[in-house]
Amino acid sequence: MRRLFVFLLLLAIAAGAGAAWWLNAPLPQRAGAAPAGQPLELAIEPGTTPRGVARAAVAAGLEVRPELLYWWFRLSRQDREIRAGNYEIPAGTTPRTLLAKLVRGDEALRAVTLVEGWNFRQVRQALARAEQLRPDTAELSDQAIMERLQRPQLAPEGRFFPDTYTYAKGSSDLAVLRRALHAMDRRLEAAWAQRAPNTPLKSADEALILASIVEKETGRAEDRAQVAGVFSNRLRVGMLLQTDPTVIYGLGESFDGNLRRRDLTTDTPYNTYTRAGLPPTPIAMPGKASLLAAVQPADTRALYFVARGDGSSHFSESLDEHNRAVNRYQRGGKP
Repeated sequence: MRRLFVFLLLLAIAAGAGAAWWLNAPLPQRAGAAPAGQPLELAIEPGTTPRGVARAAVAAGLEVRPELLYWWFRLSRQDREIRAGNYEIPAGTTPRTLLAKLVRGDEALRAVTLVEGWNFRQVRQALARAEQLRPDTAELSDQAIMERLQRPQLAPEGRFFPDTYTYAKGSSDLAVLRRALHAMDRRLEAAWAQRAPNTPLKSADEALILASIVEKETGRAEDRAQVAGVFSNRLRVGMLLQTDPTVIYGLGESFDGNLRRRDLTTDTPYNTYTRAGLPPTPIAMPGKASLLAAVQPADTRALYFVARGDGSSHFSESLDEHNRAVNRYQRGGKP
């Protein structure tokens, strides 16, 4: 009887040691299941049972009996904590690290960057090129996209915050846009709360429009507040803004890179040479710095500025001074 007890004890110890070894041993991958050096791709749909997860792992290319994975999930008491998602399973993954990844929800992530100063057309192009991002907006108009985002009365231009957004493989491009939309909501609200008491702007929407112009007009970061100051001064005294980026935006895809004199005199809702005040919508996505510059412009008397050619601008209080600066920096004349 004693010998039987010792034998069963040794058998249990051996089984435990074998189980411990298996839990920490790399799971082999089926040949050809993934390109050389690439991880396996495992997709777990919402509502998948632990047994279904085990089968999905095997179907993805792991060479292991699904029953073994399933019972490991069960015995771990974490089987109900496994999260749906899209996962990458690299070589060397063990049963223990596989379960930890699924419980953490450590999905395979990709990223798309929306750049400051881009217009919405460029945003849509970037989303269309993004890797493994589901193109749910591909056949939608701009207006239809805003309806899907529950902003049916809002133009999309400038309403998305420029940043890098990560997403799980197979995510919808609408989900990325929704995050960028809410990010801009927060940034704009925070900026508007910090507005200068003497701002000529009447609403947060006007601040967003001005910020988009500042974004397009500024070559150097240190000039943003000064540029915003010039436009704020012009709004305050009723001068035309006369800013080329709004005219270019109004030309749309017909703009060939060369702004002509006739473009400045052809009236459109965005031609700030022919129409007073701000244009009807933003013309691009402003970043945080441009938002703050729009609501906290420099305390300046300047009404004019001209590019120096090195990314910076020369600011002038009078038209005479401005004309001299134009002659010097744009026409190559003497100051």
